[in-house]
Amino acid sequence: MEITFLGTGAGLPSKERNVTAITLSMLQELNEVWLFDCGEATQHQLLHTKIKPGKINKIFVSHMHGDHIYGLPGFLSSRSFQAGADRPLTIYGPEGIKSFIESALELSCTHLTYPLAIVELKEGLLFETDVIEVYVKKLVHGIPSFGFRIVEKDKPGELLVEKLKAEGIQPGPIYGKIKENPSVTLEDGNMIYRRDFIGPPKQGRTISILGDTTYQKTHEEFVKNSDLLIHEATFAADKETLAEDYFHSTNRQAAKLALDASCKQLILTHISSRYQFSEMETFLEEAKEVFSNTSVASDFSVFQL
Repeated sequence: MEITFLGTGAGLPSKERNVTAITLSMLQELNEVWLFDCGEATQHQLLHTKIKPGKINKIFVSHMHGDHIYGLPGFLSSRSFQAGADRPLTIYGPEGIKSFIESALELSCTHLTYPLAIVELKEGLLFETDVIEVYVKKLVHGIPSFGFRIVEKDKPGELLVEKLKAEGIQPGPIYGKIKENPSVTLEDGNMIYRRDFIGPPKQGRTISILGDTTYQKTHEEFVKNSDLLIHEATFAADKETLAEDYFHSTNRQAAKLALDASCKQLILTHISSRYQFSEMETFLEEAKEVFSNTSVASDFSVFQL
């Protein structure tokens, strides 16, 4: 899994940060790329990356504030002219997202060359595949805002090759059959069971991405044990009252949530334009005093998981 931050600013673009957009590339796992929020000029930001718009097949919109949705009409239109333009796209977002998109496309006389589905969010399990589950939780913001928890299912363990060889079973097509079936009958008539020749399952990874929100202790359960938590940090630690007034979080509050929820890694984003890059070292240290494995994202930051 690869996470790319296309925009890491809050509210309005600045010379250092564009507004919110994050991609999650799961090419090996699902052959898919997902986009979380689509602020103004997201399609421009994509031009500076290796990500192809046609590969993006799911967009998750956390809430309806402009800095998270104004890039959608342009992205959807331009995608029709990209490689993979016939690939279906699904957008998940709060109530109102369907009206916004359909109005923008209709009034601009935009014709899409691919099937577009729009799903309005409800809390709970959003969808599930053989590989992954996606959950949604309503957060606390000035308007309905949501967080997403992406849970990769455990993978089967590795085939115990040396144990098979010790039993006289040599490499060949039989190994694939053993891994794919609960039991296999060998040429000599003996039956063997997969459970005896496969290692422990590989634990899947969990990523939690929260939209705009105030700090809430009740969010702990939703993000608990995440391998990666991506959390807004609009303000520095000394602006906690301001953060509460504007329904946002501070760097230290995000770090406290990561610590209390036993997350493994925290990335801060959605940084107010009042903070310059020269201030980011102090901004980061304030969070790391609470949760050491913290990073602050910049536009085009890439993280592997």
